[in-house]
Amino acid sequence: MSLGETVISRFPEPIRSIALKHRELVKFALVGGTCFVIDTVLFFTIKTVVLPNNPVTAKIIATLVATIVSYILNREWSFRTRGGRERHHEALLFFLVNGIGIVLNSAPLYIARYAFHLQEPHVSRLTEEVSDFLSAQIVGTLVAMAFRWYGYKNWVFPEENVRGAKRSIEDEKELGHS
Repeated sequence: MSLGETVISRFPEPIRSIALKHRELVKFALVGGTCFVIDTVLFFTIKTVVLPNNPVTAKIIATLVATIVSYILNREWSFRTRGGRERHHEALLFFLVNGIGIVLNSAPLYIARYAFHLQEPHVSRLTEEVSDFLSAQIVGTLVAMAFRWYGYKNWVFPEENVRGAKRSIEDEKELGHS
């Protein structure tokens, strides 16, 4: 039993059955949660310390770092049995989907800041910070997450049980030659 299945087995019913049925989605959500924390910490650190006058640039940098972590975790854990593409093609599609995701993730912040003028001196510093968090970290993340889930399942890792099947065949060949 894998670590994920061990953790899920401790969930109460009916959550356990739903989680087991939708393992990929649960793993995707856990990776997403991890990357959300990375993105949030980096965004506010960069926005506050390095680029206080460029919050959209800070958001893009934070999202890029979180995207690299996301690729590694999603490929090797969430979608580890999916594939169907050569690795370079898969990586290119992953980063293309995430490039669109970065635009989707940053758009609400851009709109809040520059269309609705939710920034100083038009609003208080507190309103600006709350707006930045809600638009960039909540609205933007949810929109981008929905797009990424769709993109990963349909374009990046389109075929189920491909890598798992290849590994099983390779294991059988090794056992046959031993």
